Amino acid sequence: MSSLHSFVPSNDASADGSADFPDRASMMEVRLQAQDDEITLLKSSLADALRRIRLHDQLLPLLKQQLIAVGRRRWRSPFGQPRSDASRGRTSRMGAAPQSNWAQPRSEPRTPTSAPSIKMFIRGRPITMYIPSNIQNYEDLKMEPPPERLELDWVYGYRGRDCRANLYFLPTGEALFFIACVVVLYHINNRTQRHYHKHTDCVRWSVEDSLYHLHREIQSNETQDPLQPCVHIWDSTTLVTLQQIGLGSFQRGVGSVAFSFDSGAFLCVIDDSNEHMLSVWDCNKGTKHAEVKSTNEAVFAVEFNSSDSTNIITCGKSHVYFWTLSAGQFTKKQGIFGKYKKPKFMQCFVFSLTGDVLTGDSEGNILTWGKSTFQIMRQTRAHEGSVFTLCALQGGTLLSGGGKDRKIIRWSADLAPERECEIPENYGAVRTIADVDGEELLVGTTRNAILRGTFSDGFVAIVQGHVDEMWGLATHPSQNIFLTCGHDRQVCLWNTEEHMLDWCISLEDYGLCADFCPNGSVVSVGLSTGRWMVLDLLTKEVVSESIDGNEQLSVMRYSPDGSFLAVGSHDNFIYIYNVTESGRRYTRFGKCNGHSSFITHLDWAKDGKYIMSNSGDYEILYWDIVAGCKLLRNRFESKDREWASYTCVLGFHVMGVWLEGSDGTDINALCRSHSERMVAVADDFCKVHLFQYPCPKPKAPSHKYEGHGSHVTNVCFTHNDSHLLSMGGKDTCILQWKVIGGGAGDSRERLASASSASTSSPEPASS
Repeated sequence: MSSLHSFVPSNDASADGSADFPDRASMMEVRLQAQDDEITLLKSSLADALRRIRLHDQLLPLLKQQLIAVGRRRWRSPFGQPRSDASRGRTSRMGAAPQSNWAQPRSEPRTPTSAPSIKMFIRGRPITMYIPSNIQNYEDLKMEPPPERLELDWVYGYRGRDCRANLYFLPTGEALFFIACVVVLYHINNRTQRHYHKHTDCVRWSVEDSLYHLHREIQSNETQDPLQPCVHIWDSTTLVTLQQIGLGSFQRGVGSVAFSFDSGAFLCVIDDSNEHMLSVWDCNKGTKHAEVKSTNEAVFAVEFNSSDSTNIITCGKSHVYFWTLSAGQFTKKQGIFGKYKKPKFMQCFVFSLTGDVLTGDSEGNILTWGKSTFQIMRQTRAHEGSVFTLCALQGGTLLSGGGKDRKIIRWSADLAPERECEIPENYGAVRTIADVDGEELLVGTTRNAILRGTFSDGFVAIVQGHVDEMWGLATHPSQNIFLTCGHDRQVCLWNTEEHMLDWCISLEDYGLCADFCPNGSVVSVGLSTGRWMVLDLLTKEVVSESIDGNEQLSVMRYSPDGSFLAVGSHDNFIYIYNVTESGRRYTRFGKCNGHSSFITHLDWAKDGKYIMSNSGDYEILYWDIVAGCKLLRNRFESKDREWASYTCVLGFHVMGVWLEGSDGTDINALCRSHSERMVAVADDFCKVHLFQYPCPKPKAPSHKYEGHGSHVTNVCFTHNDSHLLSMGGKDTCILQWKVIGGGAGDSRERLASASSASTSSPEPASS
């Protein structure tokens, strides 16, 4: 059977040349990101300080006039004397920031500015949250996980861009593939999915044998300590894990794996250490049978000989090795290229009916190796560019898939070409091929698509996905559809009922944010260049477009009645537009100027007159839009305002979603349900959380869900709260979660009843 290796570089290789380079590179990236965050924070703090100084200079003359007027009134008064500081008491509290993220609430109702509030600290910066009037006893609020839970319903996407041999067809009629941390079993006729999701990080390869399917588990993002890599063997019918192999034995991770052909009794594993240790394990006992150093070069594939389980073949960068296992010891023979040019990469191999080894290389050739001579018997020119995959069919027929030429060629047993076809350019190159019934094929492509078809009828896509990091996500206000956009310059419209891609268009720039007009006929998309456009859902035509600044846009948000559109930018401004003609005409209304860092999130009030916004320096500001985009300096006046949506990650009602010690970038997005009963959170550690709403107390418990293999960039509920959509960044995966459970009740009723009860806040819990 075929095995697969993880990452495929741009030069058509399947692995990195230096095993420890990715670790050093990732550490440097983390360090560089931390330095960038510190610089951004320092710039924001400096801008904030300058803004406060300017405000102080503007108010100083007015304060002097007021003091002079007060002094005159007191001098003229025949009665009372001015009180000393000691007699009237201090109302201001000065002191160092506490160690935790939260300070105790204070209640000083004498003046509006000393209304009941609580402070939250992020990276040492205090953020004051004013407690709403309907909460009488903040300390007695009880935080519990919501009664609703999430259940994985559908997975959108396929990882073909940087993996190979990751597509299989099972006897159950299911196509088996993976993306992010989920292995998907997709029935190609019934169009249903089952999922194996015991992973805690990205699945990088898989191989199947009879009823078994393997995956590897690398580093968990829950802690900074690496998770010990191991191999899991599980039953593809019951999805039950049967065996765990090699826990603590592999260094860095598992690079390649293969079952023996004698009913899968043995397992061969090559790890990601510098020496790429090759080991053979007893699958039933889970014990190591033998081990040897293979090579310092990258290894792409490993396989047992189909007729003799004591013989093992490996291939990779500029090599083919033939191994013999006897009495627990390995002997190695290197393939001899002789008069033939040695290719830079040996990409894949299969066995012929005669037992010869057929390899596909980066030069586009298929080489035939003698089963006992370890020499090349024949060279067959196959493709322009690399031969990415070889698939042996019954009767000795062979299929090959090309990279540069995007061709699939069927060869006879003596390697004479019989038929060929070329897959459409928009799907990319051929990454892997799986045989369905000898005629029908499944083809995985480098642009993360799975095609189904035949040489006669051609191929159509049955699975599609994004091919680069995603950030923009929006759900339709009344239909079961949603829109995504990202760094691959694609805007995609998906159907949550049919689980299909309705349409996809390409843009000139990255798409980073989106929102549907409340009437549901158009959707606005914000780009990385400051440009934004409005698309008609039916025609896919651009009905309006504009440019605001020259920096990326981070949020698009329509007012509840659709009369305004707010555009948040990285130039620190929020641009407001009047919307007419059913979302097809936009005129500039004003600009919100007051943030000292880039805009991250914003929400409209239910009356469509006010906006709440967050920025990159953890600032919460409120704006009166109808009054001319006026900044509301008395933030406590907005404490009782009701919001049409809640996506701002900073605010009293969602303060409890932050873990103690958070640095401000740990939460990328959140979304309140339309029922206002729960809030979903996308964090930077590959997790989706479900909290009750409101969630104003620290250490609030939540339901926690895994599935993404990268930072979760966005979450959004469907219009009727039946499903939640979450979107990964680098894993290019969209997960559709079904919301189950729950009960009647309103969030305001829950908050009021909780504030009147005298119960202590529970310790955090997760499930």
